Amino acid sequence: MATQNRKRRRKTPPRSGNPFRLNLNFRRKTVDFKPDSLESGFLRKLYMTRQQRFALLKWVLYAAVLIVLLVIQDVIMSRVVLFGTTTELTAGAILLITVMEGVETGSLFVFLTSALYYFSGSSPGPWSVLLLTFTGIGACLFRQMFWRRSRGSVVLCSATAMLVYELVTCLIGIFQGLTHWGRLPAFLGTALLSSVVMLPLYSLINVIGQIGGNTWKE
Repeated sequence: MATQNRKRRRKTPPRSGNPFRLNLNFRRKTVDFKPDSLESGFLRKLYMTRQQRFALLKWVLYAAVLIVLLVIQDVIMSRVVLFGTTTELTAGAILLITVMEGVETGSLFVFLTSALYYFSGSSPGPWSVLLLTFTGIGACLFRQMFWRRSRGSVVLCSATAMLVYELVTCLIGIFQGLTHWGRLPAFLGTALLSSVVMLPLYSLINVIGQIGGNTWKE
């Protein structure tokens, strides 16, 4: 009996000294997975692709052109009167850029810039935001539906939008009692002079628009 008990004792496997050995190994493996760093977004390195840098440069130059035209209009051209009319450089440039960029990009551009144009204090009223937006989008749609993208089509559609903008501005002014029907030729002259300025302005805006390649689709 004693020998049988000894054999049974020898057959039993030795017990582990630490019953929590597997749990400790699992904990050691999980330590290798470190949580993400909670570094602030301002401290991270800002990475931009080449195309994104060119796109940012293009829109910054667009904004610079609009600011320069706004200053020229308020400081210089507002004092230059030709046959009782003057120019509207900022609104003309907004419509020109809108038609050049197309509906997808131009619709958002014309809405934002027309709102900033109103808050600058140079627009005739708050309704000019919607008026510029609808005339700009309408000119984009008309150009893309009937004409191919060219210097003549872009300038002609922008000039038509400028004419509609000045006519509606005159009608709103008459309705509000701010002007009279005798000033209608002056508004038409403003649209004509602004359209003439679009011809040399197209060359500058076209060069800026080609930075990084054309992203518009017909």
